[in-house]
Parts: sequence; structure tokens; C-alpha cells
Amino acid sequence: MNVEVVKDAAKLELPAGTTVRPADFTAVLLVVEEGLVILRATIPGTTRRTVTCHAGTGAVVLPPADDETLVALGDTVVRCISKTDRDRLLQDPDIAAALLDGLGDTLRQKHVSIANMGRLNHVDRVRVKLIELAREHGRVGKEGIRLDFPLTHDLLGEMTGSARETVTRALDELQREGFVDRHGRTYSLHMSPDELAVTEITLRH
Repeated sequence: MNVEVVKDAAKLELPAGTTVRPADFTAVLLVVEEGLVILRATIPGTTRRTVTCHAGTGAVVLPPADDETLVALGDTVVRCISKTDRDRLLQDPDIAAALLDGLGDTLRQKHVSIANMGRLNHVDRVRVKLIELAREHGRVGKEGIRLDFPLTHDLLGEMTGSARETVTRALDELQREGFVDRHGRTYSLHMSPDELAVTEITLRH
């Protein structure tokens, strides 16, 4: 959504790597003004963690729940929508529609992520997640679509429900295929924007 409509809401500046817990929020909605965040949950009774949502510029998300934390993957600015802000914004039909559309996009992303975790082939899980990240947060470069944020094997494991070692093997295979190149903790997908759009349609249908 257009972040200008929430410019009067409280601003939270998060340097890369910052973790914010539920107790630090009084907001009922969060809008990412710039940057990229994830919501990370710990699976009850285990030390395993899972990423429940990733959100870039313009995304509308709920604040972290009791078992979640919000983590900034890069330098990020978040607008915190209080209950008073929300009620005021909902008086404008266009803004209300934008907020609803933003929440709908976030919910759709969660559906895609859940469906992807059902894939038995871990290489396909990682491939689909990289495509999803490229579609939502990638930048077009000379060598394809760049993912210019720290994407560790652990983080990809949390996003795909796979063990770190499994992600490592999957990435090795995808690199051998020529699908992806690694540059430190960032990646480039060997796809054009047109190919990415076609792949999106294929994955959804």
C-alpha cells in the first residue's frame, strides 16, 4: 500500500538485525515504510523456529504474537498503527480498502508458504521459496533477480520447514543446475522478470 497514508503514525526505526518482542508494541497493525522484516515463531516444546511471514516496503502485517518476534533483515522503518489511528484511517473508504488489500496480500503469502511446506522434495521447497522472495523482494540485475538481504541457510530452513543441512544440499543442487548463484549471504536467481511472472502463474495453478 501507499505508505504516505500512514505517515502520521508512530515511526519505529530498526537497524539491520534488530529483534523486537511483542511487549514492545502497542500497535494493532504495522506498515513497513521501507526495508524488510520477518516474523519468527518458536515451535512450542522445541528449540526449532519458523518464519511465519516476511514483509517488505508497503506491506501490512499484524504485530508479533506472544510466541513471535519481529526481526529486521535490513535497515527498516515501520509505522505503528494504534487503535486510534486505525479507527481514524478506516473512516476513509480508500484507505480502508488499501489496508484490507494489504492484509489480504499478507494472508495470501502465508497460504503460499504453508502449501510449499507440504512439498516432499526439499529442493522444490527451496526453489519455490527463492522464487517467492524474488517476486516480492528481488531487484533486477544484469545476472537475473538479486536478493540483496542476508539469507542464511538457517533462515531458509526456517522459511521452508527444512533442516539447515537439507537446505545446504538443496542450494548446492540448485547452483549446479544454474538456477541460482550465491554471493556471500545473498543470492541471484537466473531468471528474467518475465520468466518470474510466468513461474508465479505456474506455481499458483
